[in-house]
Amino acid sequence: MKNLILILFLFLSFILSAQNSVKGKVSAEGAPLPYATVVLVKTQLGTVTDSLGTYNLTNIPKGEYHLKISHTGFKNQQRKIILNDTTTLAFDFDLKADNALDEVVVTGTLKAVNRLESPVPVEVYKPTFFKKNPTANIFEALQNVNGVRPQLNCNVCNTGDIHINGLEGPYTLVLIDGMPIVSGLSTVYGLSGIPNSLLERIEVVKGPASSLYGSEAVGGLINIITKNPKSAPVFAADAFSTSWGEANLDLGFKANLGKVASLLTGVNYFNYSNPIDNNHDNFTDVTLQDRISVFQKLNFNRKNNKLFSMAGRFFYEDRWGGEMQWEKKYRGGSEVYGESIYTKRYEILGSYELPITEKMLFTFSYTDHDQNSVYGNIPYLAQQKIGFGQLTWDKKMSRHDFLFGTALRYQFYNDNTPATPKADKSWIPSLFAQDEIRLSEKHNLLLGMRYDYNNRHGNIFTPRLAHKWKINEKAIFRFNAGTGFRVVNLFTEEHAALTGSRKVEVLEDLQPERSYNANVNFLKKFYTNDGDYIGLETTAWYTYFTNSIIPDYDTDPNKIIYKNLDGHSVTQGVSINLDAVFQNGLKIILGATYMDVAKTENGMKTRQMLTEKFTGTWAISYRLKKLYLDIDYTGNVYGPMRLPTLGDSDPRKDYSPTWSIQNIQFTFNKIKNFEFYAGIKNLLNWTPNKGNPFIIARANDPFDQNVQYNPDGSVMVTPNNPYALTFDPGYVYGPNQGIRSFFGLRYTLK
Repeated sequence: MKNLILILFLFLSFILSAQNSVKGKVSAEGAPLPYATVVLVKTQLGTVTDSLGTYNLTNIPKGEYHLKISHTGFKNQQRKIILNDTTTLAFDFDLKADNALDEVVVTGTLKAVNRLESPVPVEVYKPTFFKKNPTANIFEALQNVNGVRPQLNCNVCNTGDIHINGLEGPYTLVLIDGMPIVSGLSTVYGLSGIPNSLLERIEVVKGPASSLYGSEAVGGLINIITKNPKSAPVFAADAFSTSWGEANLDLGFKANLGKVASLLTGVNYFNYSNPIDNNHDNFTDVTLQDRISVFQKLNFNRKNNKLFSMAGRFFYEDRWGGEMQWEKKYRGGSEVYGESIYTKRYEILGSYELPITEKMLFTFSYTDHDQNSVYGNIPYLAQQKIGFGQLTWDKKMSRHDFLFGTALRYQFYNDNTPATPKADKSWIPSLFAQDEIRLSEKHNLLLGMRYDYNNRHGNIFTPRLAHKWKINEKAIFRFNAGTGFRVVNLFTEEHAALTGSRKVEVLEDLQPERSYNANVNFLKKFYTNDGDYIGLETTAWYTYFTNSIIPDYDTDPNKIIYKNLDGHSVTQGVSINLDAVFQNGLKIILGATYMDVAKTENGMKTRQMLTEKFTGTWAISYRLKKLYLDIDYTGNVYGPMRLPTLGDSDPRKDYSPTWSIQNIQFTFNKIKNFEFYAGIKNLLNWTPNKGNPFIIARANDPFDQNVQYNPDGSVMVTPNNPYALTFDPGYVYGPNQGIRSFFGLRYTLK
């Protein structure tokens, strides 16, 4: 009997000793990642990493397996392994943040929720996305976001706005940390002054969001979330230059102020002082700029761990464009044409969570914007001050997740134009409420309502409804419906009149625009056994506008006419986004949007100005691990859009061609903490002047000194003016900057 027991013991010992094991370490961006889940797919074997990020799986029968590593907020990784008798394998994993799907977002509902759990579809873009095509500011960086188009509005001064799904800039609300401080003057002059160095992520909501954010959030909104000092690197530097002579420098560093607070400082400097005239019209192809932006953010450490942060930014820019021989001594005169713009801007914003049991948050901001500009011999001097305060109460009760809030916005605006005989001061108090109801495990319903009072337009109500159906862990269906409104800020629309000969004519007392929107969104995720991932998201939308205020360039080529549309306008379309990550180092982000933006007046439907039928964007990346080299190929394509010509005799094309901007970049990252990158922008060397006799009308006579007029006020045809035109730099729809190379260096100390 003893011999039998001994034989069984020896046999069992042999069996156990023949078992296999797998061990290793899991990290994230080089730092140990505790509590990561480690499993063998389709088995009951698994574990979690310890505080040092290490794991050890033992007693694994021989065979072929897929080892899967996962952690909330990071992309899963899988590896195929083959285990024989008494095999011990070691595998280390470095997880990457899931930039596409598992982000925590706040823009859709004013609550911090996982993007997959939000009933409102929110697109998230992190700095890694924008590094694929480095730019000097966020305005330019948005060119590779599907359905979003940075639109230049002037060939000379290069000011611009942001279009979402074909709607012009005034319909897009741009926020910084949820604060509506980018509007009016800053929408026209300040967008290019937001540096990438302060960026934590950008959240994009397409479609009306007025029930939470009020006026201007009619077409959609862009929320620029700034970095948290606690998670920012100790020091970071990013510098690049282009063959056109552009130079950009981003610096960032953080410091701990004892136990009281942590401080983040960011500095951006951009300079372009190399006049270029490749299209030979004697005008600068790109505006010359000298710009500095300084940003500071303080996060205070409170005993109760409640939020208290303050941030401030100072921005100054000196930009000019015009005739190649222009100098500052000609500023404001009629001898040489130039558009010179001095912009000075202060911003303060903060968040304070009240020291009470209930979750109540007070957010506030104040901006002071001073504009000193001349357009030829026309001065434009303006000041704008915006104050904003908002208090929200986040309350959960049973199946209900409530949000109650009140906000107050003050705006001061004054300029030296006849359109502003006295300073404009307005107050807009608001109340809003939202309830997200958990109907079941798979169904959530969101109901919301906002009330605003405007001293010129009275009471304004904006309701919303959203439904999320979580079909399973890999598929989500969303339906959203609601209304939006926009209180007119005519300065934003009439800026085009400052840079040419067109005069603004307002035919009536303009009433707020109203919109009614519905959209459906479907998200599907696919995973393979090899660890590859494909995400597919598609959205269809329909928005109906009443009281539309659409600038009329057609009735009179010498005027921009404004009135409430006697009819309606509609924007509708469908978009699709594809995000794929493969274990072989290939990453693909593709986007496509088809849209129809039109107005109907007196029974006649016409396509709106500067709205493309379709757009496409892409970012294709491939990593050559052995060479420590990343290759990024990015680009966009835009369909034809109707352009503002100066009448039937204008030889410039009425519609733009289909056009594309494409870029390639190579990044070398073998040296610790350093990245060297270089590439080519605008590979196709495309510019708007191709196929056109000229872009700027009457560039040889910018003060219209040789223009003659008929008795009815129309321009007369003369030998010197065969097309009967006046000076007009407003025929612009894309950047007038051709092919160029760039080289840059990044250093990050974590």
